[in-house]
Amino acid sequence: MTWSATILTLYPEMFPGPLGHSLAGRALGEGIWSLEAVQIRDFATDKHRSVDDTPAGGGAGMVMRADVLGRAVDDVLTRRPDAPLLAMTPRGRPLTQAFVRELAAGPGASILCGRFEGIDERLFEARPIVPVSIGDYVLSGGEMAALTLLDACIRLLPGVMGAPLSGEEESFESGLLEYPHYTRPQEWEGRTVPEELRSGNHAKIAAWRKARAIEDTRLRRPDLIARHGDARRQSPSGAQREEES
Repeated sequence: MTWSATILTLYPEMFPGPLGHSLAGRALGEGIWSLEAVQIRDFATDKHRSVDDTPAGGGAGMVMRADVLGRAVDDVLTRRPDAPLLAMTPRGRPLTQAFVRELAAGPGASILCGRFEGIDERLFEARPIVPVSIGDYVLSGGEMAALTLLDACIRLLPGVMGAPLSGEEESFESGLLEYPHYTRPQEWEGRTVPEELRSGNHAKIAAWRKARAIEDTRLRRPDLIARHGDARRQSPSGAQREEES
């Protein structure tokens, strides 16, 4: 079954954008996933196709109207009741690898891209929308965030990546950052590939990768160590599986 993405946006021309290239683009051409970009302004009722208005209570900027977005959302929910409806917003739940895997395992997703100062909160109260954030920063709109979410999901779809384990031995899959990578030449500017990786000893290689994953996570993302207390007992490199087999 094709994994399908429906995007509600003021800028449908931004899609597929970078997702039309490389692995995602090839998968799109092969029908592994599909994309529909819906123009939100098509659901406005005035002659100017207005989608926003001044914020209640005053303040800078404009706010996207609940009545216009409500009609757009209802159209998508009617046509795609099986797909989760997400809204890209800094006020949403963090996008994690676990959530990405959950989405990639489903039928697809419908994504609402906000603009201006934000979306009238009544829309979230009235419709089954999951607010999602890709990080603690603010973008000009939800489109770039939607592209990020889609890329994270698409690469996990069967047939998109070459190696079956490519999506498993990565950062965040086990609560740790991924171990560092090396390739040829063996020596470059006086720096050599670590001896463990040149040993040919699979157990030694796995142990080195696990140790480096833990070390780098402690140095760069101590919040992950605090969040995943059992991370040191897990391995993004498969070390635990090899040691126990």
